[in-house]
Order: sequence, then structure tokens, then C-alpha cells
Amino acid sequence: MSMRLRVAITVDAPIDVVWAELADLGSHSEWMADAVAIRFIGSQRSGVGTRMEVPTRVGPMRTTDELVVTEWQPRRALAVEHRGAISGAGRFTLRRKRRGRTRVEWRERVRFPWWLGGLVGEQAARPVLRRIWRRNLARLGARVSQTT
Repeated sequence: MSMRLRVAITVDAPIDVVWAELADLGSHSEWMADAVAIRFIGSQRSGVGTRMEVPTRVGPMRTTDELVVTEWQPRRALAVEHRGAISGAGRFTLRRKRRGRTRVEWRERVRFPWWLGGLVGEQAARPVLRRIWRRNLARLGARVSQTT
């Protein structure tokens, strides 16, 4: 079993601006509070197959996982596979809205290892992660709204 979460926001920025920020994978740690840093593995910086090492911190919990980009559809979707202690997949989708706005949806499916509590740990972490990821999207929205 794995935990599934979905958070979404509508931002005051056109889809091209939102995609440009989302596609800048190296900047994700600037608006994702739980991502301490992004370190690329190899020379690839965008597109399917890009690999990153991401030290993550949520309260006292710390882990470093490998993320691999599995989907790259400009102005539509970006997905990653989580490899390491926390396994699963995450996907951002963008949808054009009226008046130059963009709907950003973030879905995650993650599985905790036994030493992080397994299913019990996932359930305990759900409200905390939902709150963190909502704030992350709000920070993303603030970044893209300032550029327009």
C-alpha cells in the first residue's frame, strides 16, 4: 500500500511562465521547503531520464533519494519516480485557465520503508506532507506571479 496525496492551486501567471519555473529542476529547492538541495546525477538537466539526488527534511526526518524524470510534456506535465528510502512517483500537471491564469496540480504516491513506520508512518505523515506541499505550491505561485 502507498500513500496518495493531491494538492492544487490556481496561479496568476500564464502557463508558459509556470512551465518555465517548473522545468527549471535545479530551482525546485528554492520553493520546496522539504527539498534541502537538488544535485544532478550526470550532465542532463531536463527531460525524461534526468536524474537528481535530493536530500529531504521534514521535521526530524531526513533522507536522500534519487529522483528520475519519467514524463516531460512542456506546458502540460512533469513526472518523477522516487527511488531510495522513500519510493513512489510524483506528477505535476498544468492547465490553462481564463485571464492568463494556470491551474497547477501536484499528485504524489509514496511508500515509506519499515524503518520510517511503513503504513503507519505514511498515515501519520499525510497531514504534515499535505500542509508542506500546499505551502510549496503557494511559494511556486508567488514566484511565478512576481515574474508576470
